[in-house]
Amino acid sequence: MPVTTASGDPLATQMAADVSDRLGDGLAKIENIRLLVSDAAKAPADFVVHGELQKGEQAWTIRARMTETRTREVKWTASYSVSLTDNPDLQLQQSRLAAGVGHALALRINELLNANTRSAAATGGSSAGRNKVVIEQATAYINQTSPERFRAAQAILEEALADDADDIDIQVALAAHLMRGIQMVWLSPAERDAAESKAEKVLQQALRTTPSYIPAHEAYCRLLNATNQFRASLVACARALSFDPWNGIALYHIGLAQIQSGRFEDALATFKQADRFDTPQVSRWTWMIGAGWANLMLGRAADAVPWLLKSIAITAASGRTHMLLAAAYQQLGRFDEARAAMDKGRELRPGSTLLNVPPPTKNASPIYLEASQRIMQSMVAAGLPQS
Repeated sequence: MPVTTASGDPLATQMAADVSDRLGDGLAKIENIRLLVSDAAKAPADFVVHGELQKGEQAWTIRARMTETRTREVKWTASYSVSLTDNPDLQLQQSRLAAGVGHALALRINELLNANTRSAAATGGSSAGRNKVVIEQATAYINQTSPERFRAAQAILEEALADDADDIDIQVALAAHLMRGIQMVWLSPAERDAAESKAEKVLQQALRTTPSYIPAHEAYCRLLNATNQFRASLVACARALSFDPWNGIALYHIGLAQIQSGRFEDALATFKQADRFDTPQVSRWTWMIGAGWANLMLGRAADAVPWLLKSIAITAASGRTHMLLAAAYQQLGRFDEARAAMDKGRELRPGSTLLNVPPPTKNASPIYLEASQRIMQSMVAAGLPQS
């Protein structure tokens, strides 16, 4: 149903109409549902989605709910706000309002469509509820990313999987978590090989059981990217987007694959698209570092700096962002700032050298390797040890 507004303000009325269009366009891309857009009071559909947009002094707020037509049971509700001052661009506000509810709605629809398959694989309702809490605990541990929090979260997930080996959500959460450790270079070579093997095994099992389940596709997309299977990663990430067009995590990994393939302009556009959606917000630091990295690969150090600073302001603990910032400052001739950023990066990533900071180069394009070498030289000039 069209998004409504109680306000007589022409701007609010137009805003509601534009958000409706964007939300409908996104939902129409989901491959395993059929979308009806109707002004009628009763739509011939299994579920009906209503939304209302309000304009406050500081923000736009959209509230939405999905009701099952047959039972009139409310199956989903959500509320999402976009600041009027932080995001003055109207089109950006529209994009984030639609994405904010669209992403949550896509996940809920996907959850409902896979409910029978997932419950058949689980050991019981109480176990499923307990495991949901476990996943939330593990996620909370790593919202402020650090190696220590990563290992604490991994221990939580490993213990849960040992207790319930068939729980698909625990399988997916652990695999996605291991991929994060690989991409952040927090694992030794032996640990990395074991993590890749375990993640691949549990994800293949999850995808056989639930072939349309978003979290499984999202994690598989990450796995293929982290193991430098870039062409396959692009396909897997596109599959995730076919069930959730606003999935910023899938967009981020598409951007990474495009960078390694030497498609820097495409990567920058992909990271900017993820930023326009800004979903899920917990991952926003990733596409910001991606946009900064893509700008650096394109030789645009001045454009890279704001993106990298915003990423650090959200999550400062990765260290890699500081090192990219150091390279950008070095290229701009801001040598003191470059040295300070590199010192901070080395503090966060002890033992970093020219040999272990760059991502693995397997399957990377010659264009990527050449541009990456220029960035690494800037890092060395800013204080990164060569060995």
